[in-house]
Parts: sequence; structure tokens; C-alpha cells
Amino acid sequence: MRRTQLYLQEDIWKALHIRSRQQRTSISELVRQAVRDKYGSTSAGRRQAMQALVGMWKNRQDLPDPETHVRRLRKGKRLRRIAS
Repeated sequence: MRRTQLYLQEDIWKALHIRSRQQRTSISELVRQAVRDKYGSTSAGRRQAMQALVGMWKNRQDLPDPETHVRRLRKGKRLRRIAS
């Protein structure tokens, strides 16, 4: 788990404070749950996020074909730089 800090508007903080007292939990836990619900720690949420990415790079004319790109990466200094 990572620590983060949020600035909340007063009305949002008050609503969270009331809800946290009603549910006997912390504001932090309410925020974590809301983020999980919104951004998908469930498999359905992850699937939906991945589906949004499918085809994102399709028909791009400004990129080389994948094989050429990978060959350039393998020939360049990138691998030596990563290894050191």
C-alpha cells in the first residue's frame, strides 16, 4: 500500500466524515473503497479498462511496423543501457 495526500472540498469532507461515523470506519477507507469501485479492482472493471485500450494504436501511419521497431531497439544502445 502507498500513502497519498488529498485535498478535499469542505462539503465532500463533511459528507465523508458523517458517513465514516455512521459506518464506523475511517475516511481513508471510504476513499479507498470509492477508488476501487470507480477504477476497478474487480475483474470486470479491469476487463472494461483493457477493452477501452483495444485497437487504440490501430491504423497509425506515424509508427513503423512492429517488427521494424523491435529490430531497431535490439540493434541500438538501449539494451546495453538497461543492462548497466
